[in-house]
Amino acid sequence: MEKQVWSTYGEQIRLMIFGASHAPEVGMILTGIPAGKNVDLEALQQFLLRRAPGRSAYTTARKEPDVPTFTSGVQDGVTDGNPIRAVIQNTSIRSADYEQFRTVPRPGHADYTASVKYRGKLDMAGGGPFSGRMTAPFCIAGGILKQLLAEEGIVVTARIYEIAGIRDTGSLEEDVAAKDFPVLDAEQGEKMKQAILAAKEAGDSLGGIVECAIFGLPVGLGGPLFEGMEGRIALAAFGIPGVKGIEFGAGFEAAAMRGSENNDAFAIREGTVCTKTNHAGGILGGITDGMPLLFRAAFKPTPSIAKPQESINLRTMKPEELVIQGRHDPCIVPRAVPCVEAAAAAAVYDAWLGRKKELAEMESVEWNGLR
Repeated sequence: MEKQVWSTYGEQIRLMIFGASHAPEVGMILTGIPAGKNVDLEALQQFLLRRAPGRSAYTTARKEPDVPTFTSGVQDGVTDGNPIRAVIQNTSIRSADYEQFRTVPRPGHADYTASVKYRGKLDMAGGGPFSGRMTAPFCIAGGILKQLLAEEGIVVTARIYEIAGIRDTGSLEEDVAAKDFPVLDAEQGEKMKQAILAAKEAGDSLGGIVECAIFGLPVGLGGPLFEGMEGRIALAAFGIPGVKGIEFGAGFEAAAMRGSENNDAFAIREGTVCTKTNHAGGILGGITDGMPLLFRAAFKPTPSIAKPQESINLRTMKPEELVIQGRHDPCIVPRAVPCVEAAAAAAVYDAWLGRKKELAEMESVEWNGLR
């Protein structure tokens, strides 16, 4: 009997993702969403299509419509207070491409570690529950939460920041979601595309960096130590397969700065406290400071490549050369942009609900004290 794996996230909300790359369906259950919230299903579908495969020469040839079916929680585009459950059917499955990996694990994949942990009882076709396919239900939840945040004046957006050492220019101050290739500088974007196609032609792959900005956040989300926004966002972002690093604000560049360079001086702008720079990325002491929250997620190159690779045969315990067949992204970064937005939206909405709860409790204590 094959084992089922569920992944969960959140405190005020609870997001559960289930299914596998080549299972009949993948899906999610999202709890903690109040009744009466509008969900624009057409806008949600457009968000999901940004992640969907098979829509350009620089993504996998696997084609999936990625149309979610809501089985509870949303009625006629309005939440009803029940757990929101949605599934997406997997329609383009070629499991035979993956049969050999039960014995000969793919370098860079979870084939070996999963076989040990689950004793061979997990369906790993297409990467199983470790596949980037699992970001489809993640994006259902993230797309809904992005809409709920937008109602509160909080905007989540992201772009391709870098691929193959080619970096986008300008500051992320506008939404590039409508673009086929989400960069600010079209010329740099074309260079990135050519680099992806060259890697694909060589049977290889590329990694890159996605940058995400969140505007309109109030001061006070998060907390010290394990309650910090950096950790909350990192936990969600590392739920995206392929993420290998994350940095906030100036990030690793801050390590080369002096305190006098890295510290963000405070100022007053239109009667509101702000900072003159944003090296902190909108977070001080784990708590949002009212400036745009800015972070970047680094993605490794797609591990499934056409070049021969060295592996081992787990039955014979001898070396064996491996050539991977099938359909794979030469670079997952373009399709990962909405996934990063989804992760950010989940972390921020969860923290935003937590802050609302804190304020309500504070007001209750103060009111009872006055009585």
